[in-house]
Amino acid sequence: MLRSIRTVIFANGELQDLDAARAVVQPTDTIIAADGGAKHCLALGVLPHILIGDFDSLAPTDLTALEAAGTRIIRHPARKDQTDLELALDFALTGGADDIIVLGALGGRWDQTLANLLLLAWPALSSTRIRLLDGTQEISLLRGPGELTFAGTAGDTISLIPVGGDASGITTSGLEYPLSGETLNFGSTRGISNVMIEPQVTVALTKGLLICVTIRVNGFT
Repeated sequence: MLRSIRTVIFANGELQDLDAARAVVQPTDTIIAADGGAKHCLALGVLPHILIGDFDSLAPTDLTALEAAGTRIIRHPARKDQTDLELALDFALTGGADDIIVLGALGGRWDQTLANLLLLAWPALSSTRIRLLDGTQEISLLRGPGELTFAGTAGDTISLIPVGGDASGITTSGLEYPLSGETLNFGSTRGISNVMIEPQVTVALTKGLLICVTIRVNGFT
């Protein structure tokens, strides 16, 4: 069996729980900081392997210190067509990453937050496991036809949100309000705040895209 190549990307959004973020990072992970995401690395005492961006959100002294410590610096011009997070994801994919965790993807700027959420639907990521983590919350994307399994604790919350159109042929197991071959309409809130009644939940989808948000009582790993 081939070893999974896991990458953790620090984006320049808010990071609510430093202890939870620290628990996510493993010694074998490849660490990429997207511009100002390096500030989270510094706060956690984590040295990124790669720092990528136009560096408009990072103090020059921090950039110099990270480069001196051995971080590889990849500089892009300020006038560019991609956000720093998209550049970081593209770099991770080029390096063969098949399991990507993004920390600090959400925050006060709604435009950046929405763009980061919708990056989950980027076609280049279709064969890659990618999760946005923030405290006790995890966001992932299910593409139809496909299936995702979520492990947790009874009482955890799971929300299913269609994007880009209706999501059809949804079947779930392990939830308080089950779905059986049903459709969630784009723009509807029907899929919000379902509850796990089993330690493992399965969500299957025939057609469309579903953003899956899990809120875990005991946090994530």
